[in-house]
Amino acid sequence: MTAIALLSVFTIGAGLTVVRLLPERLALWNQPYVANRGLTGSGQPISAATGTTGSSPGVTAAGLTKALAPIVASPAFGSNLGVLVTNLTTGQVLYSRNANSGFTPASTTKVATATAALQVLGPNARFKTTVMTGRGSGSIVLVGGGDPTLAAGRPPASDYPQPATLLQLASDTAQALRERGVHGVQLGYDTSLYTGPGLARGWPASYVTTGNVTDITSLEVDQGRLTASGQPQDADDPGNFSPRSPDPAAQAARAFAVFLRSDGISVRGQPAPVTAPSGATTLASVSSPPLSEIIQWMLEESNNVIAENLARHIALATGAPASFTGAARAEESVLRGLGVTGIELNDGSGLSPDDLITPAALVRLITLDATHAKFRSVLTGLPVYGFSGTLANDPGDEFYSGPGPGLGTVRAKTGNLSTVGALTGVAYAEDGQLLAFAVMADKFTSLSAEGPEMTRLANVLAGCGCR
Repeated sequence: MTAIALLSVFTIGAGLTVVRLLPERLALWNQPYVANRGLTGSGQPISAATGTTGSSPGVTAAGLTKALAPIVASPAFGSNLGVLVTNLTTGQVLYSRNANSGFTPASTTKVATATAALQVLGPNARFKTTVMTGRGSGSIVLVGGGDPTLAAGRPPASDYPQPATLLQLASDTAQALRERGVHGVQLGYDTSLYTGPGLARGWPASYVTTGNVTDITSLEVDQGRLTASGQPQDADDPGNFSPRSPDPAAQAARAFAVFLRSDGISVRGQPAPVTAPSGATTLASVSSPPLSEIIQWMLEESNNVIAENLARHIALATGAPASFTGAARAEESVLRGLGVTGIELNDGSGLSPDDLITPAALVRLITLDATHAKFRSVLTGLPVYGFSGTLANDPGDEFYSGPGPGLGTVRAKTGNLSTVGALTGVAYAEDGQLLAFAVMADKFTSLSAEGPEMTRLANVLAGCGCR
């Protein structure tokens, strides 16, 4: 018994140590405006997860309504609040308020993008960055494959998952070139996998200068994050809010050229944008971590560049144009096929203030993610209240409202844009009953109240006997 007790203490201590190593949250940025229009609902807020209905064994609708009354009455939520809470096992609706109305979802959109990506690509999908022969003798082309986690140099060993690197790709390319007797090349880079503008409708240029995102392109490194000297950061640092690369594809190609030279291959001139010729030979390639790990990375730190690349891959997998518009329509179509309606998108990250999602759609997504193995990495990738990601108890974490029943038991995706706040995920009630929930408000009266008001509600759910 003593050994078992010691093992338990060790396990808990190790778990807390790992939690402290998890990446810091992204800043909650302020943006200029939000959407203000209705969205056709989907009928019933959510169907039963098991195909049955019935009374909850613990939490009741009447009990939960009483418990939530002082929270939803908060004037900080403003004039537009939507809430849906269900029993995750039975699908029974326990609380509903404007559940079929469309709200600006902010980064809770990433739950939709993650689910759609897993549906069409599968959890083991990987994205490949390739070097191919060019049109002329001694020319090569670095071809972007839409790997949003690609790094330039070697990242810290503590970063998880470990991304593919241009450093390794250059080493493999140099070896292939030497085997061909080639010691000098002209380098081009190909970003033709995606089409359309690099910034979505409704995105101000300040998104780039404030470190929230970079132009979306099929070739970039370190999500466009830069060091103070203007070089790729080569580390997963969601706390870096310096301006991102204004031309991420060109910067990636320049970094690749530097690595080639260090491997003994001379590179003539500056890399130039080209299209790899049809029938070109592959010299070398590197592959991303599996999609399941990328999704956890994206959700943990609310990574916008990863989200937008995944939306493009949804488009490519379904035969749609790999642009913002094509990706948005493709994602909506995939989700409708899963029975999820009440979603209108302009991007995959939720940065657009013109996106609209209903609380019912978010709860439907959370239910799918919790009950189907294919989508499980969405649920396990959600930040944990008080411990990780955008719900961590770190200085400046606006979504942390202090210790409470939700500590370690609420998993949820956060979202905010200016006067917009949203939170969706799961909470264990007092008796262990698992609840799915979404709370959305896009007319907050106090910017500093967005996060605390959302997580106050989650803490009520987690501590709820509510009979």
